[in-house]
Amino acid sequence: MRSPVLDVGDRVIDRVPTWLKDLAIEWFGTNDKQALLAGIGAVLAVYACAVGVIGLRRSLALGLAGVALFGVAGSVAALSARTGTEWMTVLPSLVGAAVAGVVLVVFTRPPVRRPASDPMAMKPQSDQSTPRLQPALQPADRRRFLAGVGALAAGAVVFAAIGRRLEARFSAADSRASITLPPADRALRPVQTGAQAPGAASFFTSNADFYRIDTALSVPQVRAEDWELVVRGMVDRELRLSYDDVLRRAIVEQDITLTCVSNTVGGELIGNARWLGIRLDDLLAEAGIEPAANQVVGRSVDGYTCGFPVEALDGRDALVAIGMNGEPLPLEHGFPARLVVPGIYGYASATKWLTEIELTTFDDFDHYWVSRGYAARAPIKLQSRIDRPRGLDRIPPGRFVVAGVAWEQTVGIDAVEVRIDDGRWRPAQLAAEVNDSTWRQWSYPWDATPGRHSISVRAIDQNGAIQTDRRSEPLPDGATGHHTVVVLVDEA
Repeated sequence: MRSPVLDVGDRVIDRVPTWLKDLAIEWFGTNDKQALLAGIGAVLAVYACAVGVIGLRRSLALGLAGVALFGVAGSVAALSARTGTEWMTVLPSLVGAAVAGVVLVVFTRPPVRRPASDPMAMKPQSDQSTPRLQPALQPADRRRFLAGVGALAAGAVVFAAIGRRLEARFSAADSRASITLPPADRALRPVQTGAQAPGAASFFTSNADFYRIDTALSVPQVRAEDWELVVRGMVDRELRLSYDDVLRRAIVEQDITLTCVSNTVGGELIGNARWLGIRLDDLLAEAGIEPAANQVVGRSVDGYTCGFPVEALDGRDALVAIGMNGEPLPLEHGFPARLVVPGIYGYASATKWLTEIELTTFDDFDHYWVSRGYAARAPIKLQSRIDRPRGLDRIPPGRFVVAGVAWEQTVGIDAVEVRIDDGRWRPAQLAAEVNDSTWRQWSYPWDATPGRHSISVRAIDQNGAIQTDRRSEPLPDGATGHHTVVVLVDEA
């Protein structure tokens, strides 16, 4: 059972217009979920105040109706989860509404009036007119009020403690901590220093800094001991694998860059890691793909779905990944297992908390984001980014090294060019290429002269395609355009 706030938040994510989702990511980046929860909390606080005022000053019945509406909304949100639910999931909403109703009744009970014979209950009017009775709280009323507030506070502390114990009880952190990953059958060598350009982002993105964009308001807690992966659908034979089954298979590791479709030109929703897992093409070959199947669907434990073309199983290093940068997958990045598919945007391929792989067709199934306006097929577009300098940086005159990254997964980068102001495109120096599934770093020595300058970058892939300068937004299949920054060069 989960908090009604999380259930409502999930339904907001599922139903929010796509343009608003992109705007939230643009404004808040990887903090979009915290912003949503803060917004829901603020709305609930205003709603609770309004219900209290109505119940106290207008009508207790109307106030209780508002409380009931809260319970109904939370229950509907719980029952409409992607994964299907049991009736017990509505209990937090119903209990919360019941408690709120009791509180509203207790605190809207009228105070005890003093008898008319009590002179303290008589307050003469300024015009010496007939005195009227004034409500006055008796000591017993004050004691009851304070006792009620104390009981509510104590109850909140107790329920918070219970919640923390339950959260720890159902956490997968201990399961993750107990895992020792096996070495890869063919371990990769450390990346040569020549792959890192001075001033560019670190070649490997740390797990802590790796972007996280998904629809899960609370991280699914899946213990490796309980996890199972099912391969089904248009296959010759259904497969079921436990976590131990995965560990006993041929383990490979691969350096792969992941990119979010919401990444704007020059954005940071991209990261590179060394992944450990089993090859997806080997697994699906064992299951036997029916000739008519053209879509691979990954399904998460929370019901989220991704889908990508079967043609992506063309020899690229697509993985059912269990490790990331030398450790088990972090909980927020998909522990116990996830899909990693080079060259396809994450919304269509990178299923986290993976529990099922289904072979189907694009005609028969639309994955999560397709019905929300995104393209069914989502190859990552040729792009490049300037990491140094940042926009509006002030830099000294003289020799300055401009640096950044470029990517065209499964094709590779052949050249990067830089333009200062309206000058000619000039070749940048490329760092060593690790493979065609990672970004490639570049640098450009520039003799900076005083004044205001713009710096632009474009990439050319191994097939000779030149990155377009046409600007497009992320919806429906990824942003395009040249990344340009403006810098201020000081006087000599």
